[in-house]
Amino acid sequence: MIRRIALLLAVVALSLPVFAQTTLNGAGATFPYPIYSKWFSEYNKLHPDVQINYQSIGSGGGIRQVINGTVDFGVSDGPMTDDQLKEAKFKLFHIPTVLGAVVPAYNVPGISGEIKFTPEALAGIFLGKIQNWNDPAITKANPGVNFPNQSIIVVHRSDGSGTTYIFTDYLTKVSKDWESAVGKGASVKWPVGLGGKGNEGVAGQIRQLQGSIGYIELIYALQNKISFGSVQNAGGNFVKASLDGVTEAAASLKNMPADFRVSITNAPGKTAYPISSFTWLLIPAQSKDPKKGKILADFLNWMVADGQKMTYELSYAPLPASVVEKVKAAIQQVH
Repeated sequence: MIRRIALLLAVVALSLPVFAQTTLNGAGATFPYPIYSKWFSEYNKLHPDVQINYQSIGSGGGIRQVINGTVDFGVSDGPMTDDQLKEAKFKLFHIPTVLGAVVPAYNVPGISGEIKFTPEALAGIFLGKIQNWNDPAITKANPGVNFPNQSIIVVHRSDGSGTTYIFTDYLTKVSKDWESAVGKGASVKWPVGLGGKGNEGVAGQIRQLQGSIGYIELIYALQNKISFGSVQNAGGNFVKASLDGVTEAAASLKNMPADFRVSITNAPGKTAYPISSFTWLLIPAQSKDPKKGKILADFLNWMVADGQKMTYELSYAPLPASVVEKVKAAIQQVH
């Protein structure tokens, strides 16, 4: 009798479906890494048979890998160019996921408070034309602040970076000198400065070097307790990065293009933060493995619903409701 029961249980066990682990691999921007880590972990709790691995190697690396087909998805804070999309030889969707801010972070001896930066001052500093913290271009906007006679050390990204794209996109809009001398891109020829890999690399350099200034994503400044300044926006107001300021910058966008490739730097609005951006998942319209395509679509639908509720705790702004509806329509084409 016992042998019969054992045999019956063995037969039942063999007849049960076996849920194999499916692993999705992605790579790209460091800008959204904190929120993506949270999302992939939470999604795995709901779907233990799905593991999503993500390497934060910079937007440039993410674009290259998704074009080459070595990852299931890429991530970028700067939209792919038309030439890059053609190089891919397959249809790629730019799926906006959250909004974030890039901030001018600094380590100035004797100053722990907020420094106000005009567009002219930021462009001048990163062009190497403003070389000292007591330069009138900086002090004029900060009456009452006692700046040291200290040389400025510029820190920038050394890797292909969406954060660099956002920052240089902003500088290109506000400075003719920057536009003609450097321009915008995920990688540019920096006139001055030291390089750091990833947002974390730049943040680390700023923490260590007195007199330094660099650009990093808001969450990295907050996590590393690095001082960061306010930036004069298109309305003439000095605005410190906040979720409300990022949301207002996004709200200025009247018509989201069908492919979601858009810039919201230097947006109009009284309290709009001027160095704000969407970040995008780069998703193949048709995955090589149909099972992975189905999982990606399911994750994206979860991301625009439950995932958006997790943005505030990590200092990102959620997608506007109007954008969410358009994203849902795009997701239906992912398979």
